[in-house]
Amino acid sequence: MKLFTIGILLSVAAPAMPVDFSNEVTIQGGHETVGADRGRPVILVAAGLGVPPQVFRDAFSHVKPAPAGQEPDKEQVRRNKEALLSALSKYGVTNELLDTVSNYYRYPPGRNNIWRSKTAEIEAILANNVVTGFKIVTGGAGYTSVPTIMVAGHPEVKAVVTILYSKDLSKNGSISKINIVK
Repeated sequence: MKLFTIGILLSVAAPAMPVDFSNEVTIQGGHETVGADRGRPVILVAAGLGVPPQVFRDAFSHVKPAPAGQEPDKEQVRRNKEALLSALSKYGVTNELLDTVSNYYRYPPGRNNIWRSKTAEIEAILANNVVTGFKIVTGGAGYTSVPTIMVAGHPEVKAVVTILYSKDLSKNGSISKINIVK
């Protein structure tokens, strides 16, 4: 299993509110994509297929999507799949795997929807009203970029967040580690 991780230093800021020394953590964002990917969760699809993101980007560059709001005809679907499999099969990607991963990350109909994702559940660990670490209750899934983490009443907290990418779609794009930066 190939794992891809991203670690980014975040300044964590809480919105203006009364001081609350709770362990409540708010998670925002984390679903941004690279401009060249045109809103597609390429990093998730690539990890689900077990290939580096650039390999999937290169393979997808041979796909001709249907015009916006239209379904592609069956012949175009066949040609697109043939182009993808031609480029990805040398990495062990089968038709079944491609269908599974593509369907998993397909956008639901409607405006402002994103691919399948689950928000992480995180608790701040406090000692004498100081954040000393984080407990990841669930790492969530579907993060394509590092989300912003805010600890209620603790705008001073800075952390490094690590996201795990893997072929396990239920955990692909999950928060795997959060470290306090002192």
